[in-house]
Amino acid sequence: MLCGRWRSCRRRRQEPPVPAQVAAPVVLPPPPAPQDGGNKRPGLRALKKMGLTEDEDVRAMLRGSRFCKIRSRTWQKERLYRLQEDGLSVWFQRRIPRAASQHIFFVQHIEAVREGHQSEGLRRFGGAFTPARCLTISFKGRRKNLDLAAPTAEDAQRWVRGLAKLRARLDAMSQRERLDHWIHSYLHRADSNQDSKMSFKEIKSLLRMVNVDMNDMYAYRLFKECDHSNNERLEGTEIEEFLRRLLKRPELEAIFHRYSGEDRVLSAPELLEFLEDQGEDGATLAHAQQLIQNYELNETAKQHELMMLDGFMMYLLSPEGAALDPAHTCVFQDMDQPLAHYFISSSHNTYLTDSQIGGPSSTEAYVRAFAQGCRCVELDCWEGPGGEPVIYHGHTLTSKILFRDVVQAVRDHAFTLSPYPVILSLENHCGLEQQATMARHLRTILGDMLVTQVLDSQNPEELPSPEQLKGRVLVKGKKLPAARSEDGRIPSDREEEEEEEDEEGVEAAEQRRQAKQISPELSALVVYCCATRLRTLCPAPVPPQPCQVSSLSERKAKKLIREAVALNFQTPGYEMDLNAGRFLINGQCGYILKPACLRQPNTNFDPECPGPPRTTLTIQVLTAQQLPKLNAEKPNSIVDPLVRIEIHGVPADCARKETNYVLNNGFNPRWGQTLQFQLRAPELVLVRFVVEDYDTTSPNDFVGQFTLPLNSLKQGYRHIHLLSKDGASLSPATLFVHIRLQRS
Repeated sequence: MLCGRWRSCRRRRQEPPVPAQVAAPVVLPPPPAPQDGGNKRPGLRALKKMGLTEDEDVRAMLRGSRFCKIRSRTWQKERLYRLQEDGLSVWFQRRIPRAASQHIFFVQHIEAVREGHQSEGLRRFGGAFTPARCLTISFKGRRKNLDLAAPTAEDAQRWVRGLAKLRARLDAMSQRERLDHWIHSYLHRADSNQDSKMSFKEIKSLLRMVNVDMNDMYAYRLFKECDHSNNERLEGTEIEEFLRRLLKRPELEAIFHRYSGEDRVLSAPELLEFLEDQGEDGATLAHAQQLIQNYELNETAKQHELMMLDGFMMYLLSPEGAALDPAHTCVFQDMDQPLAHYFISSSHNTYLTDSQIGGPSSTEAYVRAFAQGCRCVELDCWEGPGGEPVIYHGHTLTSKILFRDVVQAVRDHAFTLSPYPVILSLENHCGLEQQATMARHLRTILGDMLVTQVLDSQNPEELPSPEQLKGRVLVKGKKLPAARSEDGRIPSDREEEEEEEDEEGVEAAEQRRQAKQISPELSALVVYCCATRLRTLCPAPVPPQPCQVSSLSERKAKKLIREAVALNFQTPGYEMDLNAGRFLINGQCGYILKPACLRQPNTNFDPECPGPPRTTLTIQVLTAQQLPKLNAEKPNSIVDPLVRIEIHGVPADCARKETNYVLNNGFNPRWGQTLQFQLRAPELVLVRFVVEDYDTTSPNDFVGQFTLPLNSLKQGYRHIHLLSKDGASLSPATLFVHIRLQRS
């Protein structure tokens, strides 16, 4: 059971802000001088580091291509698209020029690139263009698909291949490389006359771009300390020195020096001591030696099994130094237990892409849900014209899509991320004839993917496991052998909601009554997920059957439980953050094994009375790095960040605590504040790290967040890699914290 929703209007505390703190200068050895002299096409430095400057596909993308952007049969416009020299973003033309940030999209926000007519938009409106010339770019979050037709098939292939190379290289980048890439992209933008030299005015512009309001005197002193040519311009190695000083991490240096001693290098035994203090499971000298080989940048140090400060920072910024246990990012749980022993990632009104009242329905919404690991999707089925069932949010102004098109999307996309079974939850409002049509489409389109009979005929009532059902599709709906009503008929899926007729109106109730029976053809496809009506939460005298899936109306849910959360995957927010956090682990496969207390048939576990605290969670919030600007069009708008940590679990565990805010520093704010929580049911706890921009007169603005299960949270010094509202990476934005768990 989750705790209630946090109030949107938050109480303002009167604590003083933490003054903006910026790292003091430090002398580091200069890097080798660039071979090109550092004065030609500075923006291409990023692509050079990616090893793609000579790639023909990427070079074509840098020159730009004119595509036909397709939105409908009548809206098909030619637009220019061009890869930016940072290799991270694509600029595109608009009919009416807008703010600069509205003319780009980022490569790291791309979910997939599909060739041919592989989107709903191109299948409906792209018939005038051959599939070889077409491609679809789909994005993480709510951004609409980009359906494009290239002038030639080769132009389309260049962008398909080029984007694939850029995405692969970005995925392979270390966090340190991402940071270097990020800072140099801003450097290129701040160089207003593109002369590869930085005046103090341009340096100040750079600082505002990266979200720090540095004191003018301190900024100028730092500038002059790097201006070795004494000409009021930084260039080449002077710029690199300035950036190294700017990116200094004093808190990491202090940790490094604590373990390395006076010689300022970590030996393998000293690194092992650090790992043991971190609470790393199975820390050994061999593991410490392997970390040195993996992360140390200096070859001489590596040969002597020594780690320097840069290698130590590389390690702490890597997935092995993150708060999320790397061992939990792949499938690590037992997948051979019955389906009922798992939390299953489920979507409500999956077909909607926006408003539940008048928004569009689309097969693309199913594609996006599957891309987020969803394993149970909803199909609201209604009578359609021409004998073809349609899907939409009944009795609203939402648009309609064909049932068969959704089933095709399930066939094509259900198992792109996870191999484990998909459940189609049918909300059936069709008459017998169109129900039979639905059954026919399910059989013919899905073929062998569809489960049409029990796997074990000797034990037909036993639920199979996710492992046994890999690559299979299950249908959830009403079944003919189910209990009949008093008049002998079988109610349709939502007829149990007649208690709410007074709100829906007579016409809506009459339409629902027209679907009075379940067709034998559709009933036969309901094998393991038989929908039943839940009348009470009290245990029944007869144990429930394992193949029954109970549901209840929203009004009744409000009477029986504290909160019912409908997970609309199309709507980002704190509920979806929690859902994504719950299913972040186990390979994001959409199935999470429930704690033992929820799998035992005779459990005594009571979420309202979970017993005394069993775990103490202590989190010291140290620093943040490279937080995003919230208003890129206002150079002087700098965030005042604070960190809130939320605990979500049984009611007694739900809590939230937050730090003070830091004034005018989103680049490297420091807090050093400790937050502590007492937990009674730690196996159900989700921990949510939230960064907000403090505002004295209005609700705080969201900056970023990261949510994960407590049991997947690693102890010690850890980086939290922040996500946007849509769940996209905000790299290189991180929090740096120290975590301690004490179990009684």
